[in-house]
Amino acid sequence: MTYLADLFIDGVWRPGSGGERFDVVDPADLSVITRFAVATEADCMAAVDAAAAAQEGWAATAPRERGELLRAAYDVLTAEVDQFAEIIVRENGKSWVDAVGEANYAKEFFRWFAEEAVRIPGEYRLSPAGDKRIVVDRQPIGVALLITPWNFPAAMATRKLAPALAAGCTTILKPARETPLTAAYMVEVLRRVGVPDGVVNLVTPVPTGPLVAKMIDRPEVRKLSFTGSTEVGRDLLHACADSVVSASMELGGNAPLIVLPSADMDVTIEGTLTAKMRNGGAACTAANRIYVHSSRHDEFVGRLATELAALSVGPGLDRSRQVGALVSTAERDKVAAIVDTAVAEGATLVQGGKSSELGAFYDVTLLTDVRHGSSVNTVEIFGPVVAVVRYDDVDEVVRMANDTIYGLMAYVFGEEREAVAVARRLEAGMVAVNRGVVSDPAAPFGGVKQSGLGREGSSDGILEFLEEKYIALSAGA
Repeated sequence: MTYLADLFIDGVWRPGSGGERFDVVDPADLSVITRFAVATEADCMAAVDAAAAAQEGWAATAPRERGELLRAAYDVLTAEVDQFAEIIVRENGKSWVDAVGEANYAKEFFRWFAEEAVRIPGEYRLSPAGDKRIVVDRQPIGVALLITPWNFPAAMATRKLAPALAAGCTTILKPARETPLTAAYMVEVLRRVGVPDGVVNLVTPVPTGPLVAKMIDRPEVRKLSFTGSTEVGRDLLHACADSVVSASMELGGNAPLIVLPSADMDVTIEGTLTAKMRNGGAACTAANRIYVHSSRHDEFVGRLATELAALSVGPGLDRSRQVGALVSTAERDKVAAIVDTAVAEGATLVQGGKSSELGAFYDVTLLTDVRHGSSVNTVEIFGPVVAVVRYDDVDEVVRMANDTIYGLMAYVFGEEREAVAVARRLEAGMVAVNRGVVSDPAAPFGGVKQSGLGREGSSDGILEFLEEKYIALSAGA
C-alpha cells in the first residue's frame, strides 16, 4: 500500500519547507512504514493563512452543500473500509477487529453531521416587554485547530472534522506523530469528494508544543478542539487564555466499573471484557478501576480469568488475534512499569505481566488484591491490564469511584433500578449501565471535572463550532 506522507495545505500535498521527516513505525514489528513530513513554523503559518482565506467562502456555502460533501466522504470510507482499517492497524498496532470497528465508527460522524449541517438551530421570539423581536442566529466560530491522539486516530479526527465542517468552519488538523497516516488518508478522501482548497489542512509540527502555541496565538484561529491527556490539556488552556480562544477539551479518564451484588454475571463478564479490552485497553473510556462486591468477587475473578486467558495477542493484520500491539515500545514499557509497581505494592498477579521481546506487545494481565488509592488505581493504564478491587458497601464504592480528579466514564452492573440509582451518584459525564460501550455519534461524548470541557457528537457537537449572535428587531418586524 502507498501511504500519503506529506503536509496538506491549501489543497496541495507538499513536503515540509525544512525538508525534514520523521519515522512512522509499525508497532507490531518495529519496522518503519514510511517517513512523514515535518511541519516548520512557516508551514503552520501557511496552514492558518489558507484556512483564514477560505473561511468566508466556506461559511457562505449552503448547509446542504456542506452536508452532501460530508455524506460523500462517508460513502467513500464505507466503500474503502478495509483499506481504512489496514492503515489504522499498520501505524497504531490495534487488532483487526478493533480497527474495523474504529473505521466504521469514524465514518458515522460524517454521516451524522451531514444531517446536522442542515439543522443548525436559531430563535425568533417577541421580548417579554413586547418592544422588540429577539432573533438569535448561530454562525461559524471561524478557523478551528483540531488536535487528535494516537489511540483512535480515525474516530477522534472525524469527531472533530465533521462538526467543524458542517458548522462552516475551516480547519487545521494536527494528528499525533505516531499515527499521521490515518489522518492523511481521511484528508485525501475529503479532497477527493470536492471539499474546497484551504477548508481542510493537515500539519505535523516539530517541536509540537511551541508551534501549536504559535497557531493558537494567531488572531484568525478562534477554536481549539483537543483530545489527549489532562496534563497537555491544561497547557493548551493556558495558551488559549491569552487570545481568549474557545476551547473544547476531551481529556484523560480513570473510569470505575462497579459490580453490584445483584449483577447478572453473564452480562457483567461480557460487558467488562468490552469495557476493558476494547482497543487493547488504550481508551480514555476503558474500565480502569474494577470494583467488585465481596459476595461476587471470587466468581467474577474466576470467570474473567478464563475469558482473558482465551484472548490471543499478536499482530493486528493477523485477523485471528483479539489483542494487538500497543502503539510503541515506550507505551509497552509504561504499562509494564505500572504492573510491576502494582505487584510491589501488594497486588496479586493472577496471569500475564510480561512484555514481548519483539514488537510493542504486552500480555493480557489480571491483578487482584488491588488497594483503592494504590498506583495502578490512580493512573490511566492504557493497556490490557485488569485491576480488581474488592468492596463491601455500596456507599463505600460510590465514594471510591468518585475519588479522582477525572470524570469521563463509569460503568455499573446490577439490577437495573439499583444500577441506575448508583449511576446517578457517580461524577462522570457518561455512565454505561449493564453494557460495555456507550459511544455513538448521536450521543453527547464528554466528561466532568478534569476530564474535559464541552461535548462531541449528538446535536451538541456542532454547537461547539458555532457562536450565537443576537439581533434585535422592532416589534413589528
